[in-house]
Amino acid sequence: MGTRDQLIDSSRELLWERGYVGTSPKAIQQRAGAGQGSMYHHFTGKADLALAAIRRNAAEVRADAEAVFAGPGTAPERIERYLRRERDVLRGCRVGRLAHDPDIVADAALRQPVEETFGWLRGRLAAVLAEGQSRGELAAGFDPVAVAATVAAVVQGGYALARAANDPATFHHAVDGVVQLLAAHATTRE
Repeated sequence: MGTRDQLIDSSRELLWERGYVGTSPKAIQQRAGAGQGSMYHHFTGKADLALAAIRRNAAEVRADAEAVFAGPGTAPERIERYLRRERDVLRGCRVGRLAHDPDIVADAALRQPVEETFGWLRGRLAAVLAEGQSRGELAAGFDPVAVAATVAAVVQGGYALARAANDPATFHHAVDGVVQLLAAHATTRE
């Protein structure tokens, strides 16, 4: 791994752990084992490096989700696999945590990949749900766009509840609830 990638990966971890303000250039350099000159050779400053880190986090979150959404099974099965996939619940979502960071939200460039990722996620969930409806796996009586927003909100809200309680079980209870709601809209196929 080159210095540029080490700086980005260090920034990714620090943003996840400490947020934007708590991620100093010095901490990034120390974690990456890189000097100040290396950092400014590759990036114009902290914001430029943070943007690269946020984009990489966003790409990873999308790739992980897409691997589940594009996989085999019915729409409800794929959504459930997405909801129950292995996560570091108490650390929260690499992208979702940034939506709570006032410095990220206040900066249009830093907020943009966060906003895009959640837009993509809601759209992809809605597409899977609509596909399930068209294949007769889910009842036609609900709006896939609204249900997709609910699923995304349950995941992000579940992280917040689990962190507040310092208990991953809280996240899993929220997931169980949305899985039960989806199951209530599943059709029986013979």
